[in-house]
Amino acid sequence: MNRPRSATIATAGAVALATSGGLLAAAGPASAAVTCASPVFKRTFYANTTFSGTPKGTDCDSVIDQNWGTGAPGVKGMPADNFGVRWSMTRDFGSGGPFTFTASSRDGIRVYVDGVRKVDLWKNVATTVSKTVNVTIPSGKHGLRVDFVNWTGAANVKFAYAPRTSATVDKVKPLVPTGATVTYSTATTSTKVGWAKNKEMDLAGYRVYRRLKGAAYPAKPIATTTSTSYTDTTVPKDGNVYYYEVRAYDKAGNASSGTVDLGITTLDRTAPAAPKGVEDNWAMGYPDKITLYWDSNTESDLAGYRVYRSTSSPVALTPENRLTGDTLSGGGYSGPLPQTGDVYYYVVTAVDTHGHESAASGTAMYYTRDRTGPVDTALNARASESEAGVTLTWDASARTSHDFAGYSIFRSRQPRTVPGAQREEVGKGVRGTTFTDAAPPPGVTYYYGVVALDHAGNGGTPSQEVTVAVTGNTTAPAPVTGVTATPKKNGVTLSWAASNTPGFDHYRVLRGTLVDGRWTYAPVQDPWTLRPREITTTTFHDAVPADGEQVRYGVVAVDQYGNQLTPDTGATVADVTELDLRPTAPPATGAPLSYLGTSLGGRISWGGTGDANENGSRVSGVAVHRWNPETETFDLIGVDDSGAGYWWDSTQPTGTTVYYRVTVRYEDGTESGASQTAAVTD
Repeated sequence: MNRPRSATIATAGAVALATSGGLLAAAGPASAAVTCASPVFKRTFYANTTFSGTPKGTDCDSVIDQNWGTGAPGVKGMPADNFGVRWSMTRDFGSGGPFTFTASSRDGIRVYVDGVRKVDLWKNVATTVSKTVNVTIPSGKHGLRVDFVNWTGAANVKFAYAPRTSATVDKVKPLVPTGATVTYSTATTSTKVGWAKNKEMDLAGYRVYRRLKGAAYPAKPIATTTSTSYTDTTVPKDGNVYYYEVRAYDKAGNASSGTVDLGITTLDRTAPAAPKGVEDNWAMGYPDKITLYWDSNTESDLAGYRVYRSTSSPVALTPENRLTGDTLSGGGYSGPLPQTGDVYYYVVTAVDTHGHESAASGTAMYYTRDRTGPVDTALNARASESEAGVTLTWDASARTSHDFAGYSIFRSRQPRTVPGAQREEVGKGVRGTTFTDAAPPPGVTYYYGVVALDHAGNGGTPSQEVTVAVTGNTTAPAPVTGVTATPKKNGVTLSWAASNTPGFDHYRVLRGTLVDGRWTYAPVQDPWTLRPREITTTTFHDAVPADGEQVRYGVVAVDQYGNQLTPDTGATVADVTELDLRPTAPPATGAPLSYLGTSLGGRISWGGTGDANENGSRVSGVAVHRWNPETETFDLIGVDDSGAGYWWDSTQPTGTTVYYRVTVRYEDGTESGASQTAAVTD
């Protein structure tokens, strides 16, 4: 309450009485004779700017908002200039916390908390000045003082304080409510809980919780109120012990701890009979909804029914399985049927007005199709790129479905929020909490997500989307170790130790030949694709003729981006001299053929025999000879006189190098020189 300039303060000795509504009366200049009930300020007037000497008057003021203009305050003995007014009080701030002080004045104003200055606008000014500051006030009782002085000219002053209630600023919990009591009425079977009012200025209200003895308090309160009492009319009437606690909460959402447990024991009553006829309900096929009917109970204190559902039988009568509210009136129930692929079992119980519940009824059973995704969710998904690729990691799901089939990992070039965004499944059936996408093309920003699937292919809630700008890498895998080369009759067998380089994809074998004193290398090719072989095992057989050639092999590991070493940059090599199974017969002199070769299975083929020899005699056939290392001769194994251009060696030796010579025969009985070729057999 503020006094106008024309008002005067009562004489010393009068008593000021204050209430929450403001000032009731005023006192004279003797400050000690005035008592103001917190949180009302005690206001003292001084005829100087140093707040010294005997005050000219004292009263109570609930709001500091005064404009005296150019005149003197309405207190006897107060001048129009060079005077001071002091407001002071001590109040309980409860748990304390962040506050905002707003002050404006002409001329000077200072604000103190427990004697510590928080606002300082102390200057003779021609216009009103203002300031807002944020202050943290500790819990409990604290002194608040506001000093105002007017040197010359007009005088006005205004000050207010209020808690900051933003959840981002206020992290201080209210104090635990005090004076909690509990009373149980056997007449009304209700519980009244009471407590003392909290002192916090930002208090929003109270939450009342109830728990059964031996159980924990639930997350949700049974009541929220701004009062200091609550009557619980829903406490079960089952003869059990229940405990209550009260928690205060403020406007920022901070909640106090609970009061000490306050226990009561409820009355016990006899439960109704179990409903009959529920087991007669059924439906053909796979319904989307169900309707249950049963015979009505006849108890006089019947309150209603409860419907329970479960995927196992017998159905447990738990809150998790209950479909209806506290009670369901009437003898019927209709509702949706979850499409999870499970068999669902339904039972009904009867409840009386005292809260007693019957045993379960007979069971109704229904079949469903699985159209519901699993409850599994990959939590806190994150990703990082390394030489191995992009590795996604997530925390295990808090819940797991019985038909969980694993996680699928999806990759997209657009966020999932973009309509029509195409995504690629790069991982499937992952049972753990990590997956590496080995070779995403580099230079692209990808959006990854993890989704749990069930055995029916239904997806659960996707993880948070993870964004990765893939750069790829240019680092070749480490040299392959343990490379050995062993000559065989049908080529050279290589072996090596497995590579453990991150991002490893396959091996490549390089065959080197010595040309003019320098080794040159070419990758061993796939005969069908004519591309370098991609080898994933740690052995390889190079099927080359055993002709005594000196060869150098290199084995390199290739990562998902194609990076690899070369013999010049550190790749491991192994020298080997092939076995020499070449014929000891004189060299072949050459037949008039444009082509001669072998293929798998013992086929020898040729082309371009010509029509006649130099004497004009026509070709009569082609003779095929095979080297016999035991007799060191070329044995005749067949003659083709059909002009087919090939011959099958059905007795071709296995696991070796076979040498063939082919000659052309003429009608005049002559035979051309021989052309030689080799076949490597398995």
